[in-house]
Amino acid sequence: MKTIFRSYKFRIYPTKDQRELLCNHFGCVRFVYNYFLDLRNKSYKELGQNISYFDCAAKLTKMKKEEKFSWLKDVNSQSLQHSIRHLDAAFVSFFQKRTRSPRFKKKMGPRSFVVPQRFTLDEETSMLFLPKFKHGIKIKIHKKPKGTIGHITVSMTPTGKYFASFSCEQEYQQYAPTGSKIGIDVGIKDLAVLSDGTKYRNPRTFKSFFRELKFEQRQLSKKVKGSKSRERQRVKVARVHEKITNVRHDILHKVTTNIVKNHDVICIEDLAVINMIKNHKLVQALSDASIGTFFRMLNYKAEWSDKTVVKINRFYPSSKNCHVCNTLKQDLTLKDRSWTCLSCGTEHDRDINAALNILDQGLKILSGFGTNPDVKQKQVEPPKKYSLRKPKDFCKETGAMKPEITSL
Repeated sequence: MKTIFRSYKFRIYPTKDQRELLCNHFGCVRFVYNYFLDLRNKSYKELGQNISYFDCAAKLTKMKKEEKFSWLKDVNSQSLQHSIRHLDAAFVSFFQKRTRSPRFKKKMGPRSFVVPQRFTLDEETSMLFLPKFKHGIKIKIHKKPKGTIGHITVSMTPTGKYFASFSCEQEYQQYAPTGSKIGIDVGIKDLAVLSDGTKYRNPRTFKSFFRELKFEQRQLSKKVKGSKSRERQRVKVARVHEKITNVRHDILHKVTTNIVKNHDVICIEDLAVINMIKNHKLVQALSDASIGTFFRMLNYKAEWSDKTVVKINRFYPSSKNCHVCNTLKQDLTLKDRSWTCLSCGTEHDRDINAALNILDQGLKILSGFGTNPDVKQKQVEPPKKYSLRKPKDFCKETGAMKPEITSL
């Protein structure tokens, strides 16, 4: 058993009055975030000082006593305080060079707020009680949350659906060890190819819904901006995008769970997906495959069950190298899905051969004979170059020119 943090997401069905109050929460949380973001930016640019979280929290308390900000009292005060915590965490990540600087939240962007405490979930009546919501909100519980609930995040999707996400600390039953070791090669044709020959096809979700999405977006372009018909059509477009996301995540969850459940050592490539999608010819196919999400799910699920994930160097030629005799085929192109080694005569499936090479390199890293790409190697400085410069005077004793050796 291992203690983990896990989220349970349930759909809620608020009434008309509750939807208005939820919109007030979304707007007030967004206002507080943007207000203190602007305040901290001005303070740093004009005075060179950084405002801490405690200064912002104290100022928020004073703001609510002013008449022009009295409407902030209509929402949960702890949700407003939590938005300042999110802003402070965003600045910490920026100063540690893990993310870019915080940006202002848009009105039509993602809408959510956090309720850290003083909430009650009644499973018998299927009601969720939050601060400022005395009569409770109807909720559909399809799975019983396990463990201790830390906080609740209430969100609204672009399609107009409301959800409540419960962050729980619980004891997780780990998968039994199998002793299996596997290498994974990801791609566009097949989502994941394992070194044992198993292939998980790429569902190409975006391509499946492309015609429907194209039609709905064309209808949206014909609507007058600001009209009710345009808003209804916008929801139709958002529903198609929601279908694509749900189908894609469902497949990724099933594939990653199956891999982690059946294998103890998982070797993958340390790919820079952000750099890969800069290729305008492959950006749509790579984004549709969601390789980054696949790796993220694989990592946290393996960590839950104490499985080992090994990353090899992204520049290792796994597809071009023969896993039998280590002969490198330099003229291999992307169109070649299979090739024959000229040295040993072995016929290779391109993806399975790459997965076998990834497994071999990953096992070498575990045994200490390989190089881990996460460890920065010490660079050897090149030798200094020297040149002869013309001296300004002559040697007094010999009457010859005195050379001067200097470093460039």
